[in-house]
Amino acid sequence: MRDLRIIFMGTPDFAVTILKRLVENKYTIAGVITAPDKPAGRGRKLNESAVKKYAHSQNLNILQPHNLKNEDFLQELKALNANLQIVVAFRMLPKAVWKMPEFGTFNLHASLLPSYRGAAPIHWAIINGETKTGATSFFIDDKIDTGEIILQEEIEVLPDETVGSLHDKLMHLGASLVSKTVDYISKGNVKTTKQPDLEEKSAPKLNPDNTRIDWSDSLDSIYNKIRGLNPFPAAWTLIKNNDEEISTKIYAIKKEIADHNFTFGRIIATKKELKVAVSKGYIIIEEIKLSGKKKMDAKSLLNGYSFSSEAKML
Repeated sequence: MRDLRIIFMGTPDFAVTILKRLVENKYTIAGVITAPDKPAGRGRKLNESAVKKYAHSQNLNILQPHNLKNEDFLQELKALNANLQIVVAFRMLPKAVWKMPEFGTFNLHASLLPSYRGAAPIHWAIINGETKTGATSFFIDDKIDTGEIILQEEIEVLPDETVGSLHDKLMHLGASLVSKTVDYISKGNVKTTKQPDLEEKSAPKLNPDNTRIDWSDSLDSIYNKIRGLNPFPAAWTLIKNNDEEISTKIYAIKKEIADHNFTFGRIIATKKELKVAVSKGYIIIEEIKLSGKKKMDAKSLLNGYSFSSEAKML
């Protein structure tokens, strides 16, 4: 058995669950690297990352470099004398960092690589209507998410799954997979699998263009897109109501298969129901946020907001 001294790199809640598992399993954590504190809110108070808060609670050694190529940081990292680095939801590392430890640097990625390389694998798996996804541990190389695979585990994507629910499932699956990967590396003789060069499905960064709803898409495509972006960052659209155009985010929905003669995007509002006509059916909106208003269920919106008979989603 190898005696491992681990550096953990990560920033959001997803990474905290994994670091917590490593601490609970009594691995030696030589240091934790996370994002620098950021000013937030009106008072511009410095906001600490979720990983920093947890690491602090465990009295772990914390580094917050602005520049991962900075010579002082590299010296500090070297002085921690770690022989394995683990990366979960962090930045791209320069070669000087990932090549440093004796037993390498591995990353946890929330997809079944080589599918869904990139920044938003959980979202895109749902948006594309996948029925399964998973998590992969792999040794980092000089490209993004292309290194040799160590371990991989699969998980079912339910028909009504949202990115919120799948994120949490993959977070716990990931914690287990990282733990297994560390045990595997500690025993030596790690067998890896080379990834094929071809990338069939990618997971690009989300932006206003690829999170906007196209109401001329198929019923299933729209349904998958909205649940694949619920609750963060949320799919958006414009509502045209009389002379107003209102930017709107849509969250919880259902779908209804039905024949109709409405144009795509047409809003059908009653006192109790809000739905949008699409190809071969309707998207029934259960939770919505109009610009300038708080997020609310559709019934609450319909109580205080009226849609014209010609109102539509653009």
